[in-house]
Amino acid sequence: MIDLSRIKKWFNRRKPKRERTYEEEKREFEMAMGQPFISIKIEMPEGLEDLRAQFLNLETDEQFLEEVKDLIKKNLSYKRRGIKPPS
Repeated sequence: MIDLSRIKKWFNRRKPKRERTYEEEKREFEMAMGQPFISIKIEMPEGLEDLRAQFLNLETDEQFLEEVKDLIKKNLSYKRRGIKPPS
């Protein structure tokens, strides 16, 4: 569902553009127009430096991304029910 109040606020902002980066503007617009999303930074695990190429390819690996989505779904479901997710 489109949040028109957030879109209007986004267009009417008076901050100078040099204070905000393009990516910040883009993210805020996307959040107002569509479903919310998160971006996370994941560092390469220590001791696996020899797998650098494979690690970097995970960013576009559809199977990996589906597994992450499933993990998020499970985690949020536990939190909705007030249960601590298993570690």
